[in-house]
Amino acid sequence: MTNSTTPLKLGVLGAGNIGRPVGRHWLAAGHSVTFGSRTPEHLAPFVGPLGAGATAATLAETARTADVLLLSVPYEAAAGVLAEVGEHLAGKIVIDATNPVTLTEDGRVVSTLTPGVTQGRHASKQLPHTTVVRAFTHVMDELLWSRGTRQRHFWAIAVAGDDAPAKALVAGLVHDAGFTPVDLGGLDESAPLDPGGVLFPHMFTPGEMRALTGLAG
Repeated sequence: MTNSTTPLKLGVLGAGNIGRPVGRHWLAAGHSVTFGSRTPEHLAPFVGPLGAGATAATLAETARTADVLLLSVPYEAAAGVLAEVGEHLAGKIVIDATNPVTLTEDGRVVSTLTPGVTQGRHASKQLPHTTVVRAFTHVMDELLWSRGTRQRHFWAIAVAGDDAPAKALVAGLVHDAGFTPVDLGGLDESAPLDPGGVLFPHMFTPGEMRALTGLAG
């Protein structure tokens, strides 16, 4: 797989510990990226040095103008953000990188959702007119920049979605960010990358990831 040949208009909803490094990788790959925030003026020190391809905007403006969006706000804020910008997401691809995470009393990381319900499926019900793909969810955010820069394509990022063309596009964006995409299947098969899943919250080589998720064979 090579880098995307057609520059895309990408949006990042939530310019935090996930959105910033992923957006920077996409800019380096030649895409334009709008970083969305409720206070876009506060992003000027970050966006300014990134060059002409980077802009800051409100969440609604980011959702309206981008073709593909990364949802990377804190999970507790996600429902409010989607209610605010959802009308602008119809017909678009949203890469859901949010995680419904909590700790059990004995210290285990688990999902807050009903057992058997993946975050990808949950998000798709929140956005019935949007194509949801899960990616950039199972890794420690502090490694997204360094691993995608210094060890390009050595590490894997899991991708899951029900729409094959959308998932292929997102796989290309994972590759553009410096990682090797591994297809886990549909949204109902995406539990391994959710909190409590076998991939969360770690990085693996593609071969390790396929073995852990039963894809090797």
